Amino acid sequence: MMDILESLKQEHSKKQTDRIVAFVGADKKRFARLIELFFKGEYRVTQRAAWPLSYCVRAHPELIEPYFKPLLDNLARKDIHVAVIRNTVRLLQDVAIPKKHQGRVMSTCFDFLQSPETPIAVKAFSLTVLSNLSKEHPDIRGELKLIIEEQWERSAPAFRARAKRVLRQMEKAAAEGRLR
Repeated sequence: MMDILESLKQEHSKKQTDRIVAFVGADKKRFARLIELFFKGEYRVTQRAAWPLSYCVRAHPELIEPYFKPLLDNLARKDIHVAVIRNTVRLLQDVAIPKKHQGRVMSTCFDFLQSPETPIAVKAFSLTVLSNLSKEHPDIRGELKLIIEEQWERSAPAFRARAKRVLRQMEKAAAEGRLR
């Protein structure tokens, strides 16, 4: 039986992340322990729990459903490590965001995109989250496109690559909408 806390303290590596993800699997109690450490662990533990958490949610998106509000509350904090932010926004790419949280997620992701301090990975993940949400909220496409265009010249290659993909997806969705 693995002790998730001890595993997080012991080592921070892809191998250890994979072990934790395999241990948690689809087990709700084990996931609850991991997310508890993610929310309430000491600084280093919280940072290290973020990586396996995002992978667990990618494999079993239903596990995050009861934790959406605390997840978004945590994301709004100013005292969390960038790894926590990055892995939280990463996991938002892979889940169906409940309707009652979509506005808050959109606002948060737009804020990340517009802040010069936001790391590139967080911006790239925010682009994907917003692109996904634009399928249900086509009215955000114009704002998203404008932000991409404004940042294009001074953005990193990773941002541009993701932005190109997002723009293609939005154009395709818009064309499909016109054909209906």
